[in-house]
Amino acid sequence: MLERLENLMETAGAHALWVTGPAQHNPSMVYFTSICHLSVADLFLIKGKQPVIICGPMEREEAAKSGYKHLSYSDYDLRPLLKETGGDRAKANALRYLQIFKDIGLEEGKVLVYGQKEVGPMISLTQGLHDLNPRLEFQGDNQDAVLLEARSLKRPDEIERIRRMGEITTRVVGNTQELLSSSKLDGEILVKSDGSPLKLGEVKAQIDLWLAEYGAETPENTIFALGRDAALPHSIGNPEDTMCLGKTIVFDIFPCEKGGGYFYDFTRTWSLGFATDEVQATFNQVKQVYDTLISELEFGRNPNYLQQRTCDLFEAMGHATIRQDPRIESGYVHGIGHGVGLDVHEKPWSSYPDDPSNNLQAGSVFTIEPGLYYPQKGYGIRLEDTWYCDANGAFHKFADYPMDLIVPMKG
Repeated sequence: MLERLENLMETAGAHALWVTGPAQHNPSMVYFTSICHLSVADLFLIKGKQPVIICGPMEREEAAKSGYKHLSYSDYDLRPLLKETGGDRAKANALRYLQIFKDIGLEEGKVLVYGQKEVGPMISLTQGLHDLNPRLEFQGDNQDAVLLEARSLKRPDEIERIRRMGEITTRVVGNTQELLSSSKLDGEILVKSDGSPLKLGEVKAQIDLWLAEYGAETPENTIFALGRDAALPHSIGNPEDTMCLGKTIVFDIFPCEKGGGYFYDFTRTWSLGFATDEVQATFNQVKQVYDTLISELEFGRNPNYLQQRTCDLFEAMGHATIRQDPRIESGYVHGIGHGVGLDVHEKPWSSYPDDPSNNLQAGSVFTIEPGLYYPQKGYGIRLEDTWYCDANGAFHKFADYPMDLIVPMKG
């Protein structure tokens, strides 16, 4: 990991990486430390050196788990600096970090800044540091050239963690299908044991409970959308909707390891009991496009070719696509996929055709997710799995789960 990062740093002309914030729900920090209880920390990777991590004394043993050199904020007392600056906390903090930088051997060069912290104080700190030492230059990695590029290719241990999330995800999806198919009916309405209607929000609450039980969470919520909402690709669904037969349900679930680790991304479209002929025919077309794309995966290619191929296929079937009109709201309205890792959306992207580094390589983890959406007709359809490319250039799906549209009711 460190060797590849340093090579990328060399190419980008960066002397150091600075990652700041907690070690939970902070992908850049978690990449180095894994998930641990660091409420606030600063991690520095300087070319030719092992990373250095700085945190408060109460969390020193958590920081030690990283195996990196460890410093404590308590070694850099802010109180005399506040006196020196007449109580100006921003100036005092800049002086504090200037000493930290000196002690770790970071006194010049371009520093790329990552992580999660309030933007105002962070801007103040980097400006203050530059004012105190103009040889230091602070930048954001707007081209994803170093850390996010390194994260785009997963190591075997990362692949296994994503695989585990795939197992948890499909287990929860199976539980959800069983809950729905086993529900009693009052006409076409699903009801609970007391005879009251089963609400969509109650299903989602159960999904969250299962995920927590299995060691996962959904920091970005879950898409569980019924009927017309299923035709709005990122609608999370109306919790007051009553579960019923014959309407499409887009179930897009993207949980991560508890504490903000590796994600998985997965979608199925269901219709309980039955589906109209039109919905079944449209579903069959989405499934046909999915199968075609999987059969045409190619090592070393920019995944934008999959987006273009998807538009070709859907347009030939008579559907409008985002390629024809970027403002489109019906038909095929989004990209075909994205990378998955410590962020649910990351490199490789299907929408970056001109990026020579945005290719399917050994260690790439990505989604394939064709869909068709017709809000005016009250239905939407999407199918999605997460795939990866192995060291031999072969492609594999992390977790299998049936793609059937109709969920038979047992009652």
